[in-house]
Amino acid sequence: MSYLHDKVNPYDTDTEKKKQVTGMFNNIAPYYDFLNRFLSLGIDQSWRKKAIAKLESSQPQHILDVATGTADVAIMMAKHLKPERIVGLDISSEMLAVGQKKIEEKNLDKCIELQQGDSENLPFVDNTFDAITVAFGVRNFGNLEQGLSEMRRVLKPEGQLVVLEFSQPRMFPFKQLFNFYFKYILPTIGRLTSKDPKAYKYLYESVQAFPDGQHFIDVLEKTGFKSNQCTALSLGICSIYHGKK
Repeated sequence: MSYLHDKVNPYDTDTEKKKQVTGMFNNIAPYYDFLNRFLSLGIDQSWRKKAIAKLESSQPQHILDVATGTADVAIMMAKHLKPERIVGLDISSEMLAVGQKKIEEKNLDKCIELQQGDSENLPFVDNTFDAITVAFGVRNFGNLEQGLSEMRRVLKPEGQLVVLEFSQPRMFPFKQLFNFYFKYILPTIGRLTSKDPKAYKYLYESVQAFPDGQHFIDVLEKTGFKSNQCTALSLGICSIYHGKK
């Protein structure tokens, strides 16, 4: 099944979404962390902490962080969960380079391994990981069901999936303010700062097209995940999805 978000691309070219997303993140990698903190007023870090907290009770020892980007979630998990091993996988070499530098500065290179790879064709054998996290990444998959199916494949039985992703607020007038900020203010700041005029315009468009809330729960169930839950954060700007294999 194809979703509307599959057809929302960063650039107006015939190149497949996966390659466009890779190019976009390579372009904005040097500015990515700064823009995340600045544009979200720092609240994105609290969202990540709440997502990671979903794994605290089970204490997973082998964790895969898909679409790890600059390794924010991997670094946070190393600190709070203290697992034996974290693998951070991303399609963008430039984002991984930024992440690797942060990992080495924090002396976490024995715990965290970064690897370039495709989230829709994971380079791991079945039943490898106790838990998988994805923060602001599933929205960029070229094929959502394929990516979720791959993550389920490499999870151990009863392994947990935690997805953190933007969603659309429903409450008036917050919904209108959110859409105005995402559609007009954020792309303008992003364009001036990151030098990529399309990247933050794509952010708004991809959030609008993404099947959030119960729609995403339905996709999780369709791809074989169970005990799926959705927790809305910050009046619905962001949501945590939690399921099991």
